[in-house]
Amino acid sequence: MSATAVAPAPPRTAALPPGPRGPRALLLARFLTQPTGFFEDCHKRYGDYFTLQLASGRTQVICSDPEAVKTVFTADPDHLLAGKSNEILAPILGTRSVLILDRGEHLRQRRLLLPPFHGERMKNYAETMREIAERQVAAWPRGESFPTQPSMQAITLEVILRTVFGLDDEEGLERVGAPLRRLLDATANLPWLFALQVTSSENPRPRSPWGRFNALVAAADAVVYEQIRERRAHLGEDGHDDILSLLLEARDEDGEGLTDLELRDELMTLLLAGHETTASALSWTLERLVRHPEMLARLEAEVRGGESEEYLDATIKETLRLRPVVPAVGRYLTAPLEIGPHVLPEGVYVNLSIVLLHRRPDLYPDPLAFRPERFLERPAGTYEWIPFGGGVRRCLGASFALFEMKVVLREILERLRLEPEAGPDEPVGRRAITFTPKRGGRIQVEAAA
Repeated sequence: MSATAVAPAPPRTAALPPGPRGPRALLLARFLTQPTGFFEDCHKRYGDYFTLQLASGRTQVICSDPEAVKTVFTADPDHLLAGKSNEILAPILGTRSVLILDRGEHLRQRRLLLPPFHGERMKNYAETMREIAERQVAAWPRGESFPTQPSMQAITLEVILRTVFGLDDEEGLERVGAPLRRLLDATANLPWLFALQVTSSENPRPRSPWGRFNALVAAADAVVYEQIRERRAHLGEDGHDDILSLLLEARDEDGEGLTDLELRDELMTLLLAGHETTASALSWTLERLVRHPEMLARLEAEVRGGESEEYLDATIKETLRLRPVVPAVGRYLTAPLEIGPHVLPEGVYVNLSIVLLHRRPDLYPDPLAFRPERFLERPAGTYEWIPFGGGVRRCLGASFALFEMKVVLREILERLRLEPEAGPDEPVGRRAITFTPKRGGRIQVEAAA
């Protein structure tokens, strides 16, 4: 009886994979101004693994192989630090954000943050979300094209201010919301964002890019700390079920709560992660639907008929597949890592490209087509659909974001008729760390029959 020959596995190499070369400023400019095109060009030339050096001392290996995703999400988190990979966000989120921390500190913060996002508690916010969406949608123009992004941002910001901060009066919403809006809007300015990337943050002059950025952060901090102090003064009183109150009451295994600094950083994290990203995802969903009338009609029938939310859920998943709002998931290696055909050395950053992974034809046939039915035919794979990351670092607010999207979209589709759009797809733009419709997700609506 003869044995079947097995081809030897290809040898692994300790060398970094190849990648684009050229002036760092030019590569950074392409990265900022051509969010998907730059990565697609690199993938066509170099394959599933390529190396980028966009900042001094930060060597990044970009991966789009689902096996690489599994390797990263199941590896020892002490050897793959997500917090250090996210440290570029520290100037706005702070150093005590759950996104910036690693190891034991991250685990402690995550445990303290989890209870407010429990599924049953989250449903208590549904009516608040619906009321906010109803008010915004009622003001939309009829019979003319307009961008949805501003309205989506207004909805998601107010949802955060009311559910997280517990604000319910117009004066308080504006006082707290205005400096937060100014800070987030400033990060959408690409020339200014480029200037922040290429200039030093050490001892900046007041009118320099970093000086102006720090002033915006300080103004936002002032209102956030004001809310923390005010809520601490009334802690334990009846009638407070907002997330800030729950975080103030949370205690770790040693009986310690979150400090004011930790609360500030987590509130800024919830603001950025729960406002900007959800607003962009909602705008992308509407942009996709008006360009696919058959799918829009099917979804309208489901929503208005009071049927199950299967197609609504699939539509959201397909939007987040084809138009993910966060481009990548990153880790910093504290030890060598065998990944695909490579052995990456300690000190390298591994970035899992969500955009490239979600457009693989072996995972998603006809990958550029918008087809929600994919997720009715086959559930989203753990290592194939990762708009919220994965493993022990999966986004804490993922369920909150998906729930909010469903509430807002239902409100729109029940009250309005979206007019089909025959124009070309909107290009992908960039707003801070999120990928957004470049023209704001323009649609045209009429009152529902």
